[in-house]
Amino acid sequence: MHLSTGEILSILGPSGCGKTTLLRIIAGLEIPLKGNIFLKNHEIFGPNINLQPSDRNIGMIFQDYALFPHLTVEKNILFGISNLEQKMQDDNVERVQQLTRLQGLMSRYPHELSGGQQQKVAIARTLATNPTVLLMDEPFSNLDASLRLSVRMEIEQILKSSNTATIFVTHDREEAFSISDR
Repeated sequence: MHLSTGEILSILGPSGCGKTTLLRIIAGLEIPLKGNIFLKNHEIFGPNINLQPSDRNIGMIFQDYALFPHLTVEKNILFGISNLEQKMQDDNVERVQQLTRLQGLMSRYPHELSGGQQQKVAIARTLATNPTVLLMDEPFSNLDASLRLSVRMEIEQILKSSNTATIFVTHDREEAFSISDR
């Protein structure tokens, strides 16, 4: 599988067929029995190498968004970049806040947000780390049908604006065909 910068690739299949496992392997959260994984022409997994997840520069957004309930939106976004200098932290938070249109929500907690807003916080937190690849596991599954279309269109715009290569996993054909380049 090859993915270009800014491209959105969908992996489509029924529940239980291994879509999430594939993402977890790419992220380094599970180890495959064999094969190789390359990122920007550098091997990150193979017979002689297994780069740790923290060293892969891959961001993953889980089905449940995995937000920290005791942290504000701003602190959730800062979580993955706390090792950076303060100026870089501030710049990254400002960039993703504008990209995801989270202005005015930075002091709120996850339980005070709608499902769509929580999803945007998860995306902002991941994009703040400037990942080479973004992995999204069934990102719309927790939204009610009335929200899915509008949130999907908004997320697609965010992904295109960020120019981050994205692998999008879903069991929904309409979602796969509408959001992905292939």
